[in-house]
Amino acid sequence: MDPLSSAARIRLGVVRLNRRLRQERGDGSLPPGPLEVLGHLHRHGPATPGEVAAALRQRPQSLTRAFAELEAEGLLAREAGTVDRRRSVLSLTESGRLALERDMAERDAWLAKALSSLSPTERGVLELAAELMERVADAETPG
Repeated sequence: MDPLSSAARIRLGVVRLNRRLRQERGDGSLPPGPLEVLGHLHRHGPATPGEVAAALRQRPQSLTRAFAELEAEGLLAREAGTVDRRRSVLSLTESGRLALERDMAERDAWLAKALSSLSPTERGVLELAAELMERVADAETPG
C-alpha cells in the first residue's frame, strides 16, 4: 500500500475510534477543549497558558475561555509565576484530577469491553500501535 493510502486508512481508523470514544462519555462530562487542557496538565504538570496552548497547537487567546471556566469550576488553579510574577501558572486541582479520571474511566471501561473481543495478539498489535501513534503525534514534521 502506498504511503498516502496507508495514511488515509490510519486516519480513518483514528477518527472513527475517537468519535466512538466521545460518544461513550457520560452525561455531564466536560467538553473536549477543557478536557484536553486538564489532560495536558495531568500528563505534564503545571504550565503557563502559553505553554498549554503551544502543546495543544492553539493560540492562548483561543483557550482563555476554557481556562476561565475550568478555574471558576475549581478544576484548575492559577497562580503567579515564581520567576515572572506577571505570568500565571496553571495547575490541576484535586477536583480537576478527579473529574478527568472519571471521564477517562468511562471511556476506558467501554474500550476494555470492546477489546475483549480481540485475540491477545490483536490487543498486542493495538498496544504497539498506540505507542507508535503517540510518537507520530509528537513528531515535528518538516515544512
